[in-house]
Amino acid sequence: MTRNRSITFLASLAALPLAAVALAGCGSSGGNAGASPNPPKTSSGPAATVSVANTGLGTILVNSQGDTLYLFGKDAGTKSACYGACAQNWPPLRSTRKPTAGSGADASLLGTTMRTDGRAQVTYNGHPLYLFSGDSSSGNTNGEGINAFGGIWYALSASGNQVVGTPSNSGGGY
Repeated sequence: MTRNRSITFLASLAALPLAAVALAGCGSSGGNAGASPNPPKTSSGPAATVSVANTGLGTILVNSQGDTLYLFGKDAGTKSACYGACAQNWPPLRSTRKPTAGSGADASLLGTTMRTDGRAQVTYNGHPLYLFSGDSSSGNTNGEGINAFGGIWYALSASGNQVVGTPSNSGGGY
């Protein structure tokens, strides 16, 4: 089972540069032409909101769109170790304002850390938070337990600790 998931993950990684090149060729000169129907998964304007939701992994942290939030085992404290290709596959949850706690999240565990580009990344219980490009809809937990870019990726519980479980691509119960 782990081997199949690893092969599927590697195949997905190989397809990402091709998709990026194809999308780059469809550029737009402004406005919303060619924009995705879903809002961006990382926050560049309003404060990021972190909430909890019930999924196949249990109660885990999600962003305002219901997308699973992950921690990276290679991170050292609040310092991110995910840049370049890693950050393309695991986009950091960013916020230009103080992040807010949604339903079930503990506001005292929320914070930010500065990335090398000088922009803030949201943290929870001292862990920088990330999304996963392989989660195609709310409630997906496809990034759970993946070993990539030098560390293992885990969803987080409401207490801000790693959750260990079997990933799911089905929607959560929220």
